[in-house]
Amino acid sequence: RSNCLEWNPIEPMNFVVGNEDYNAYSFDMRKLNQPTMIHKGHVGTILAIKWAPTGQEFTTGGYDKTIRIFPHRKVKAREIYHTKRMQRIFTLDYTADNKYIISGSDDTNLRLWKARASEKIGQSSAREEQSIQYRQALVQKYQHMPEVRRIHTSRKPPKLIKKQTALAQIQKESSERKQENRIKHDKKGTEQFVSERKKVVVKKID
Repeated sequence: RSNCLEWNPIEPMNFVVGNEDYNAYSFDMRKLNQPTMIHKGHVGTILAIKWAPTGQEFTTGGYDKTIRIFPHRKVKAREIYHTKRMQRIFTLDYTADNKYIISGSDDTNLRLWKARASEKIGQSSAREEQSIQYRQALVQKYQHMPEVRRIHTSRKPPKLIKKQTALAQIQKESSERKQENRIKHDKKGTEQFVSERKKVVVKKID
């Protein structure tokens, strides 16, 4: 079951759907038989989605009390926001300058988050701008190296989220193993491998 849908403001043929299976799905209107990308990471139902004004990334929030920022064409979130007091997130929005995200949660509070956590608030000097560009260039140059990728993408979610993520991974591996065994020992040949993307669309109505 889908809870929210948001159209890309720059590419109007693309949209993202937030589901109760903890995933967000990107679709292209011209090809609806399967999603173009499955965005994973949440351990609770997704209740809110909002595209950035640039159309290059979007923000999700839901029952697991976390806000995640997904690049348009990446499976994993590049940023995770959470606090101890924040409850389920029901609404999200971006400021027009694409610098801040506003979230509304079940604890009746609005919170303001930076769209890029490491970005400085206020005016930066020329030297600071050069330093930031140099660091970004280094990350871009060495992003293929496992150590650099791990440091660049590493985040510290709450313990509960970490445990639920590990449990979901175990359940997924178990399910895949069962399916492999069914296909291997199926004498009638009725069991076939179906990709995860094709499982998402139950029926297409013209």
